Amino acid sequence: MNSLLVEELADQTVGQLVVQRPSRARVFERFGIDYCCGGKAPLAKACQAKGLKLETIATALRLDDVEPQEDAQNWSAASLSDLVEHIEQTHHTYLKRELPRLEKLARKVASVHGEAHPELNALRDEFLKFKADMESHTLREEQVLFRAIRQLDSGGQSVVRGIAHPIAVMTADHDDAGASLQTMRELTNGYVPPADACGSYRALLNGLDELERDTHVHVHKENEILFPRAIDAEGSSAAAMRK
Repeated sequence: MNSLLVEELADQTVGQLVVQRPSRARVFERFGIDYCCGGKAPLAKACQAKGLKLETIATALRLDDVEPQEDAQNWSAASLSDLVEHIEQTHHTYLKRELPRLEKLARKVASVHGEAHPELNALRDEFLKFKADMESHTLREEQVLFRAIRQLDSGGQSVVRGIAHPIAVMTADHDDAGASLQTMRELTNGYVPPADACGSYRALLNGLDELERDTHVHVHKENEILFPRAIDAEGSSAAAMRK
């Protein structure tokens, strides 16, 4: 691979690489590179942290770039209101549907298999913490932050003075969610079911794996696209009012 291209990729952040081409998320998922909470890391540092060769990841990205792009919305070009609506209707709706289902499975599987697999008790407890945190997080986003972003986008005055503060709180929540997901992945050996896993056990692990993937995409859209653009919009609005 052209060394210049490798050098150019090395300094770009993982999150921005996915903003430029959303399908690159699949490459980072395959190699276990965090592009959501860890999206601010330059690609070279992200590879180093995982013990991966930069050239290997650069080659995988190059191969993805020549594949036809799936029909995916370029959310960096959408209005803030449309992006907020998409996050609510897609990712928040997903959480509202899946978290209660997964709670039932987590409790059931821990109850039935917890003695033979004690890690399932820790998994249940970690999931319940994740569920409570994400339910609180999405509610606060919808009632406060997203309302403020919609008002900014319509040219009105935000209900929140200094939107950077609630955004910082939401970003910290994302970091906590990422840590919980990593803990659940470690407790389940990468969501690989043991030989004696029943159907509910396998359904739980499959659901948690899907939850992790959706949360990564969800957090990426907020951390790397929505939040920076909202801060810029507030700055532009304040500058216009001073004139």
